[in-house]
Amino acid sequence: MVKWKLVAVCSVVAILGLLSAATAFAAEATRIRASQVQFVTAIQCEYPRTPALPLGLTSVLALIIAQIILTVANGCCCCRRSPAISDANWRCVVLCFVLSWFTFVIAFLLLLTGAALNDQHGEESMYFGNYYCYVVKPGVFSAAAILSLVSVASGIAYYLTLTTGKSAESPWGNSSYPNQGGIAMGQPQFPPQTSQDPVFVHEDTYVRRQFT
Repeated sequence: MVKWKLVAVCSVVAILGLLSAATAFAAEATRIRASQVQFVTAIQCEYPRTPALPLGLTSVLALIIAQIILTVANGCCCCRRSPAISDANWRCVVLCFVLSWFTFVIAFLLLLTGAALNDQHGEESMYFGNYYCYVVKPGVFSAAAILSLVSVASGIAYYLTLTTGKSAESPWGNSSYPNQGGIAMGQPQFPPQTSQDPVFVHEDTYVRRQFT
């Protein structure tokens, strides 16, 4: 049961991570470029329609679902530690946990910002008294795609380490004493009892021994 759950969670999270990265790269390829923006008037810009907005939102949604699945499957990994996990593995778990959430937050912000800036229509901005049309800089969606992959990979790593550590723990308690793992059953060994016939002593011999 634990093995099937492990495979199912890792497979679903990996697929969601790949979907998030693929849609983010697609949003990078279809983002609005500066050459596509036209000035309608001196203070108004005209942006073309591109699929970068739905692609960016799809990437955000897939990344959020993957992170939720990992969080629910692991529970609070930092609140309780299994005694079967070594110190080195526990440090790896904490490092992957922090890296997963850190890259998730950055990728989430980059994807939302890039998607929002690709949904401008007839808007303008002023910078030091001059009007300009702002577009998403190159590499924003690509960076978010890479961070999404790092976040999902780190999440799967600490999930595998925690799950294998908990499943390796003995259900009978501490297994560090191998000689107490079972109770040997056997028949008690007693020395054989030998029956001897009684020896009769003549009464004269008994009286003679008392007076000597």
